[in-house]
Order: sequence, then structure tokens, then C-alpha cells
Amino acid sequence: MAERWTNTALLVIDMQQNDFIEEGSVTQVKGGKAIVPNVIRVVELARQRGILVVWVVREHDPQGRDVEIFRRHHYRSEKVGPVVKGTLGSKLVDGLNIREEEDYKIVKTRFSAFFGTHLHSFLQTSGITKLVIAGVQTPNCIRQTVFDAVELDYPDVTVIVDATAAATPEIHTANILDMRNIGVKTPTLHEWSEEFA
Repeated sequence: MAERWTNTALLVIDMQQNDFIEEGSVTQVKGGKAIVPNVIRVVELARQRGILVVWVVREHDPQGRDVEIFRRHHYRSEKVGPVVKGTLGSKLVDGLNIREEEDYKIVKTRFSAFFGTHLHSFLQTSGITKLVIAGVQTPNCIRQTVFDAVELDYPDVTVIVDATAAATPEIHTANILDMRNIGVKTPTLHEWSEEFA
């Protein structure tokens, strides 16, 4: 059965504790905390089946020189800006850990995991044709990554609906529908885990 998953990668996007998941951050994704247990479970299932786990994270320059223009004001004060490389804000949530010898990490500075990174060439070199997506946030980083994957002709893209989140359930649902309408699979964690049976 493990052979079935050898050309699959799980992309875990922006599950960074202090700046995206924890309450009170200027960049908090309000639905993010609720999905943490499901994201942890998705990673466990992926590892059990030999699926490559790719951690997609934001890590920004302390001065915000590599951040989108609409976020730059967060880097102009005395406070440290969101997800600055090496800060607590860029750390993964508790329960999610990068296994250096097995997993792969991609650092992005924009919504899509493909934009300005070497993700596509890495996946091609690794023989990956199927993508499974978990993380935050649905209308931005999840959606942009998914649309880019479809445009790059990945034939099988899956978004785990209850292991992804947005600021509100309505925003999440609308974006999931848009992705479903371009051929993306959108199972729940339970439905996806049943594929392993």
C-alpha cells in the first residue's frame, strides 16, 4: 500500500504558532487554532504511509523588505514584525515538528508556496505528482498554492477541508467551493484517512 503514496507530498502551510495561530497576533487566522489537532493527524497519517511532508513557512526579513506592500507597516515600529526569521513568531505550533532527515522545508514570502521558491523543481525531482494540502489560510496561501499547482498541471490536488481554515467559516467554505470547481478534491480528514484503509 505504501507504494500507492510514493508520488504524493503533503504541503503543510503556515502553521506558525505565535504569528498565525495564537490569539492576539496581528496576523492571526481566527479559524487556525481549531484545526491544529487535524493538521497534526494529517501529518501522522502521511508519515505512516511514507508520504513526503513539505513544510511551507513564512520567514521574513526583520525590516520587512521581502514582505507584501500591504503588510510593510507591521515592520516599521519598535516591535518585531510577523514571522521574522529566527523569532518565536516563526516557530511551528506545538505538536508539529520538522523531521530534518525525512521532511523538506520551503520558505516563502508571498501567498503561493510556488511563487519565488524552488518548490516545483523540488517536487518534480522527487517524482511528486499528487499534492495534499493542509494549513492556513484558505483564501490566501492555500488558494494561491492550489491554483498554482493546477496551473502547473499537477494532476491530483487535494485540500483537506477540516485541516485548513480561514478567518470565518463562510470565507473558508466559499474558497473550498472555488477550488472544488477547478477539479480539486476536498475531503474531510476522516474521508481522506479512509483512503488508507
